[in-house]
Amino acid sequence: MKIQDELVKLFKDNGVADVGFTHVSDGPFGENSYAVSIVVKLSDAVVDEITDEPTHTYFHHYRTVNAFIDRVILQAGFLLEQNGYKYIPVGASQSINKDGWNYHGRYSHKKVASMAGLGGIGKNSLFLHREYGARVRLGTLFTDCPFETEKKPYTSPCTECNLCVEHCPSGAINGTLWQEGMDRAEVFDPEKCSEYMKKNFKHIGRGAVCGICMKVCPKK
Repeated sequence: MKIQDELVKLFKDNGVADVGFTHVSDGPFGENSYAVSIVVKLSDAVVDEITDEPTHTYFHHYRTVNAFIDRVILQAGFLLEQNGYKYIPVGASQSINKDGWNYHGRYSHKKVASMAGLGGIGKNSLFLHREYGARVRLGTLFTDCPFETEKKPYTSPCTECNLCVEHCPSGAINGTLWQEGMDRAEVFDPEKCSEYMKKNFKHIGRGAVCGICMKVCPKK
């Protein structure tokens, strides 16, 4: 069995919903940077309980799924290293404060997942999986293992729907249809979103989650 097939089996055996592979030119291994993207589906029942604010159950579910993603990505890294390859995992939910701006991660999970053909980015700046829509979390693993990849044309998952814009209590979503190469700031203001959560949802997970735009998104 090829190592790429072994990785898919490992993820699927652990409950991961979807897996994709891609090559990136700006990854940590230079031109030899390949990436695995995994999709973990959130509980519909948990998401459906979100109203005009998140729930304690959603906050717990969010953290639990992130921890699961970090663990299974680490397992995949062990498998790669045992076969002579290097690996670097990207935190499932990790903000890196750089130059006073605290709303970036090491590398965009959404970018990798889109490049791997698993879906696209919606007006809400969330990744919309080709089958499960916005109700997912993503994981990314970089390696120098040369995977078989296929460049796939990008298709926006959004239509004329503006439910996320209309329901966002912070006004952080401006309704712009994201296209390849577009900066996140043209679609979504992460600082406005974060500040609203910290102020209004502090009683639920210290204002770390919301989920309203995900709950109202019809793409599922």
